[in-house]
Formats: sequence, structure tokens, C-alpha cells
Amino acid sequence: MKSRLLVAAVGVPALLYIVLWGPEWLTAASLAALSGVGAYELMKCVGAMEANRLLCQMTVTFAVWAVLCCWALADWLIPCLMLYILLAFATAVYKAGEIKVAHLMAGIFGAIMIPYAFSSFFRIFGLGGHRGYLLLPFILSFACDTFAYFTGLTIGKHKLAPKVSPKKTVEGSIGGLVGNVLCGLVFAWVMNRWFGGNIHYGSMALLALFCGVVAQIGDLSFSLIKREFGVKDYGKIFLAHGGVLDRFDSVLFVAPTLAALMQILGIR
Repeated sequence: MKSRLLVAAVGVPALLYIVLWGPEWLTAASLAALSGVGAYELMKCVGAMEANRLLCQMTVTFAVWAVLCCWALADWLIPCLMLYILLAFATAVYKAGEIKVAHLMAGIFGAIMIPYAFSSFFRIFGLGGHRGYLLLPFILSFACDTFAYFTGLTIGKHKLAPKVSPKKTVEGSIGGLVGNVLCGLVFAWVMNRWFGGNIHYGSMALLALFCGVVAQIGDLSFSLIKREFGVKDYGKIFLAHGGVLDRFDSVLFVAPTLAALMQILGIR
């Protein structure tokens, strides 16, 4: 708990500054760095680092570059990603037997889906609303995780997915969903009252509830990968919180979902 509080004490102010007040290039650079580290952690988890370092280096490079392309060079994105896929399979063919299909699939996920998720913040910003909306993917991910953790710790009895994450409970899952809705409504009230928002509370409640489900699927999905490859944490960059994929697993699922739903529901 001390380690978690320490990370929160340093990480939350840094996150608020980067998202709310930092220059746009700093936000882009931070998202690109998270994407690169996340891709590295995934490749290391599946054993690709030991199999072929070149594939891992290409994956990390493209994970960083893809986010920067989404920010400033959108026309370059698809050609660059197609180039990555071509080079990745060419490397696998040349190193026949060293690089497994699991390594290739992890590389494609790391070079395409992870940067796509982190670049969702650009799409949210592009909707034209207040910059504070960039906090919403974090709020609707971390709130669910936090409420689920403490609810499960207090009253959790029935296992949610024992073969994937033995400590998660049904009671914790419900607590996470309730907490997500409450935090979503508080966010809507703050934005409406002080920042000129026009968020319908019913829409926000439904959005927060749905994102809570998505957040838990994201959390369990990355837990499934860890369990498959016998890894406890993806990394140690956030101390007790683990690595980027441990801390932002839910965000990777919530951010693109939220970007799409905000556009559909007209939340801005």
C-alpha cells in the first residue's frame, strides 16, 4: 500500500499536468513513450525478447512511431504499419524456427493495437470539447479498478474468473461498476458546472457503466496473457503497480471505446 500511495503521489500530479496544462508535444511524447514501453513489456512477456531482439526492436520503434503519426503525420500511419508487418514476417521467415507465431501476433498487437489505444486521446481531443475530457478514460478505468479492489477486499466472496485472476470477485466487480458510475456522474457535474459542459447525466451513467464492463474485460484480458506465459507483472516501472500494461490495461480498452461512444453520444 505504501508503494501504491507513493506512485499515486507522484503519478497523479504528473498526469494532471501532462493532460490538462502541458504543451501538446509533451502529451504526444508521453503517449508515445507509454506505447513503446507497453509494446516492449508484451514482447518480453511472450518470450520474443529471447527469441529475436530485432523483432522486438522493430515492434517498440513502430509502437512509438505510430502514436506520433496519429498526432502529426496521419497519412504516414498505414504505410508505416504495413511496412512493419512486411518486415516482421520477413524476419520470421529468415529466422525460421526462432520466431514463433505467438511472437509475431504479440508484435502486431504491440505495434498496432497498443498505439491505436493510446492515440485515442488525440481523437477525444479532436472532438472539440474541453481538455478535461482527456481525463475521462483514466477516471473510468482507475475508478473501476479502485472500487473493485476495495469492495472485493472488504466483502468479496464469490470468485469472478478464478482461472484467470483468482483474487477478483463478483462483489468486487459490482463495486467497480457502481464506483465507475458515481465517478462518471461527478465528472459530468464538474464539467457542467464549471467548464461549460452540457453532459446528460443519464448518458454519462450508461457510458460509465459500459466502460466499467470494458475496463474489467481489459484487466482480465491482460491477466490472461500473463497467466498463459507464467508472468506475475509485465514490468516494475510503477513499483507495486507493475508495468505500463499492468497499470494501463483497462485504459487500453476504455480509451478507444470512449472515443467512439463520445462521438456517437455527442458528449463534449
